[in-house]
Amino acid sequence: MKICHLTSVHPAEDIRIFVKECRFLQQGGFDTSLIVANSETYIKDGVKIVGVKVNAGSRYTRILKGPIQVYKKALEIDADVYHFHDPELLPVGLLLKRKGKKVIYDVHEDVPEQVLSKEWIPAFLRRSISSIVKRIERFASKRFDAVVTATPTINNRFITYNNNSVTIHNFPITNELITEDIPSEGDEKKSAIYIGGITRLRGIVEMVDAMEVVNQDAPVTLTLAGKFSPESLEEQVKKQSGWKYVDNAGWLTREEVKSYLGQAFVGLVLLHPEPRYIVSYPIKLFEYMSAGIPVIASNFPLWKEIVEESQCGLCVDPLNIQEMAEAILWMHNHPEEAKQLGKNGREAILKKYSWENEAARLVELYKTL
Repeated sequence: MKICHLTSVHPAEDIRIFVKECRFLQQGGFDTSLIVANSETYIKDGVKIVGVKVNAGSRYTRILKGPIQVYKKALEIDADVYHFHDPELLPVGLLLKRKGKKVIYDVHEDVPEQVLSKEWIPAFLRRSISSIVKRIERFASKRFDAVVTATPTINNRFITYNNNSVTIHNFPITNELITEDIPSEGDEKKSAIYIGGITRLRGIVEMVDAMEVVNQDAPVTLTLAGKFSPESLEEQVKKQSGWKYVDNAGWLTREEVKSYLGQAFVGLVLLHPEPRYIVSYPIKLFEYMSAGIPVIASNFPLWKEIVEESQCGLCVDPLNIQEMAEAILWMHNHPEEAKQLGKNGREAILKKYSWENEAARLVELYKTL
């Protein structure tokens, strides 16, 4: 079976699209290509990455021009199945269906809900645009051969549009982030780590403020691994008094992420209680667990259930700086207990939350096509 994945938004080596889905499909015997906007063309791990040039000067021109270039290249590849990852490619999916192709829509986020908090969209337009996006998704999804969703909550909506809608969780690859050279004593690690996009809604302001409180009692560094969005936010956060306790590592490769995780005594995933976050399955939570370090997570019911069932960390109010600081200090001051929580999380990944299990379900979906 010849498979072609499509994206006009994500980078060529995106974790979900390339590292997990495309690589595992290629390893499973499928002839796999990935079309990416503004990328070089090359082969990696057997996957043919095909770059298309999109001279987009702004977000709006990218949304208009990107799909056209991606569609042209998709026709050239002439695959059996097309698997696309961006809502702006919905028209491309419909055009490919008219060509008689099998088409899968991979829904990473609840886009209508996401629109409601997009700062670049004027506030007075957000609700109308959200409603329009939902209608377009409903119309298009009914016509596709399958829909893949990243969470059960998103799937609950799409299953009403398409009976062949399945959840493929974005769980970590079992052995990707585990390190063998982690210091044996938990108190040798002085870093709390946050990995991922750095935004206000993902808790950067509160995390930096908490470091000021933490360092009144213990020398702890907050390691940030990711990019600020918008870029101007970085300058604002640098003015906070807690910034002097921050190691801003910037964007890291997966190998670098692995190394930094090996030096951290706790992983933070303290997103604000936005509706779309409350029902999400945060990949960073599972990556910390995969690396064998304990977690401090927002006390959303779903997240709390995962953390408490796995006995892998603590849950706190992500808007309460004092509560956050106390949880970090507890992890720092109880290294043996923290180390056990990390082991528990690692065990939960092996038993329940591994990408290998999800990949097997994805392969089965392809076989039904």
